Amino acid sequence: MIINLRIVKVNPSYCDYLREFDNKVSYNKNKKDLRPFIGILFKIEDLEYFALLSSPKPKHKQMKNKMDFSKIKNGELGAVNFNNMIPVDKEYYNVINLNKKITNLEQLKYQKLLREQLDWLNSNYIQIILLC
Repeated sequence: MIINLRIVKVNPSYCDYLREFDNKVSYNKNKKDLRPFIGILFKIEDLEYFALLSSPKPKHKQMKNKMDFSKIKNGELGAVNFNNMIPVDKEYYNVINLNKKITNLEQLKYQKLLREQLDWLNSNYIQIILLC
């Protein structure tokens, strides 16, 4: 089932729990406590799967899309790392409100980036699903 993708924040305690079984589950450190996860890519039975969203980095423009990695707008808006995808039940995540009024310039820029990433991903979700 394909549905619109959403930006969510996963509960760090849930990530800690998953790390007991898989040491490749990402850590949330320092400012990255608010690290969002992009989802829903697909649903199998009652599980939703989310993949880690990466902010833009110069190296993204040089990298190629692969089964475990997809550039967002050719790397200009970052990337999605499917190799870090995790199953998440709705009780362990919160949808990030991208319409929330923000007065801090840094947070405003970040919110704008998240909106642009989400818009591009939803417009190109078939390409993204085909990579999986």
